[in-house]
Amino acid sequence: MRRFRLLLLTVLVAAFTAAEDGTLVLDNDYAAVHRNAAPCAEAGPGCGDRVVVAFGEVKIVAGGSTVELDYAEVFVAAAGTSYEVEGDFAEVNLKPDPPTVEGPAVAIPAGKNERLHDAEDYFVFEERLEPGDIRERHSHAQRVVLVMGATELQQWPDGADEVFKTQVPGTIKFNPPVVHIVRNIGDAPLRNIVIELIPR
Repeated sequence: MRRFRLLLLTVLVAAFTAAEDGTLVLDNDYAAVHRNAAPCAEAGPGCGDRVVVAFGEVKIVAGGSTVELDYAEVFVAAAGTSYEVEGDFAEVNLKPDPPTVEGPAVAIPAGKNERLHDAEDYFVFEERLEPGDIRERHSHAQRVVLVMGATELQQWPDGADEVFKTQVPGTIKFNPPVVHIVRNIGDAPLRNIVIELIPR
């Protein structure tokens, strides 16, 4: 198990390093994510709503106003609007006309998180869990997860064996639907920014 964890950590750190050079780090039929690049800042074909997530100090100019973000803060731009952005960030483009969103077998709200933004087809929240704390059985649909804090998780998915996950800041992933229980077994709080799609 320890060798597997070390291998997983190495892969995730490599992914984080690659993510810092301003290139595409995630791309599927639902979303495209760039680190330190914003190809959808000028709203155009293929660009839907965009969520800018700060990995450091970020400055955004939109509609004549300036917005400054600190670490783990977000800015949401509706489809058709443009902006300028500089700093250390990820641009999450939620693609227009995606396929049907896959939802969990049962919908159970996840507690202990902070809702940051609500839209018709998705919502954004900061995922939180203190060291030693547990999030009782809950569910998620398909979602983009941006890891903001380092810790260790133990999870019990419905119908599957328990799993252990190392949270490496800067990791960006697209997760499948799940119903599970989660415990933070690390020494630091869990902190993720999550853009969860809403099944229709």
